[in-house]
Parts: sequence; structure tokens; C-alpha cells
Amino acid sequence: MPATPSDSAQYPTANSVEEFRRNLDAVQGRIAAAAERAGRSADEVRLLPVSKTVPEERVRMAIAAGMHQLGENKVQEAKRKHANLIDEDVAWSVIGHLQTNKAKDVAAFAAEFQALDSLRAAEALDRRLQAAGRSLDVYVQVNTSAEESKYGLAPDEVPAFLRQLPHYASLKVQGLMTLALFTSDVERVRACFVRLRELRDRARDTDPELLGPGGLSMGMSGDYEVAVEEGATCVRVGQAIFGARTLNEDHYWPSSAPGR
Repeated sequence: MPATPSDSAQYPTANSVEEFRRNLDAVQGRIAAAAERAGRSADEVRLLPVSKTVPEERVRMAIAAGMHQLGENKVQEAKRKHANLIDEDVAWSVIGHLQTNKAKDVAAFAAEFQALDSLRAAEALDRRLQAAGRSLDVYVQVNTSAEESKYGLAPDEVPAFLRQLPHYASLKVQGLMTLALFTSDVERVRACFVRLRELRDRARDTDPELLGPGGLSMGMSGDYEVAVEEGATCVRVGQAIFGARTLNEDHYWPSSAPGR
């Protein structure tokens, strides 16, 4: 949904290094509290700030506040920011759907790709990475909500998909990623995270080498605490750090299409 006045109040825009530090500290504090509730250490959870739509001058403030790994949904935006902020100490994670004609760009600059969901994308990335002499950390995206509008593999497709990935030697599988339902019903959101964790656990039991560290990238600004409670090792947080957005989420997470 588009941002509302209550969203803006909940996620005020950070416009200084100090405000970014304050927002970052608040999110990290909530991660720590959620981890404690689950009997986990906060050190098990990586916070990936998501800077999509944020102007580069504000991204520089975020980097100055200590954010040296940033996530972007759209390859073109990530490519532009990487080029314009090349003087900064920051690694870029692409977390949105990849069209295969953009694989060359991702292979050139990204440190991580979190939305791998087709062998076509795996082949395109591997070919470009091999040519560049690089490797790339990847997460396999799973559609745990069973929504037709979402990208990602169906859970029952994941084991066979993982068995194919060793053919693409430059791709270093780190684990699984998902987007939960966009709903205020916490238990329906939680069910998506539980589904991903259980899928990871079954894959580990069958062939742990296929999953690398077996990470779970799940949880965004509205639900990252629930994700941490259910085992997230990476949470992708944008609005709670940078401020409320004004565009509909479909702008960032477009509906799937044939030939994805």
C-alpha cells in the first residue's frame, strides 16, 4: 500500500547522519529484543539496510552513519548508485527480481544477489561471472505465501532447484529468501517465515552442502521482528531506517510474468 500519514509518523525520514544513527540503533535494538525472545543471539542476524528510491546524498549520510552494505531492488538503480558512490566503502546487494538481460550488470558490481529463482538467471549470471573471474553470493527466493503475484520458487520446487546449482560454479549459495504476505495479521506473516525455516531444515537434512551456510533472508520493516523470532539470519529493512516511501509496493516487487 502507498505510505499514509501514519506510515510517515511511524517511519520519519532521516535527513542527517545523526538521525540515521538513531534509526539504525533503534532497529538493532528491536532485533536484539526479538532474538532474546527466541533464545537467540543478535549476532546471528545481519541487518541489510535497503536504500531503494533514496537519493544519493542521503545514501552518503547512511554510509557515514555506519551502513556499509546496502540493498536495492532494481538493477538499474543499484548500478547507478554503485557508479556514483564508487568512492564510498559500500557493498551492494540486489534483492529484487532479475531479468536475464541485466545479469551482466549484476555480475559486474553486486556483492550479493538475493532473488535467484530460475535456472535461466543462474546460467546468465554464471556465464558473466566466469568471464569476469568473479563469484557471487546468492540466496534462492521461495514463494512461501502462494501468491501468484510474487516471484520465487514454490516450496516443492526448491530441492530439485538446489541440486542443479552446483553446475554454476561461480554462484555461492548462502541460503533461502522470502517475502511474507503484506498483511497486518501477524500469524499469517509468521507462517511464511516458519515455512521457509522448515524448508531450509529439510534441505539441510537431505544434503546440507547444497545450502552453504543455510541462511534465511526474511523480514522487512513491518515484520522483521517476527522474522527474527522465527530464525532469520538476514533482515532487509528500508523504511524503518530511511523513512516512509510514497510509492506502492508493486513498484518495488512487480507482479510475476511469463518467461521470468
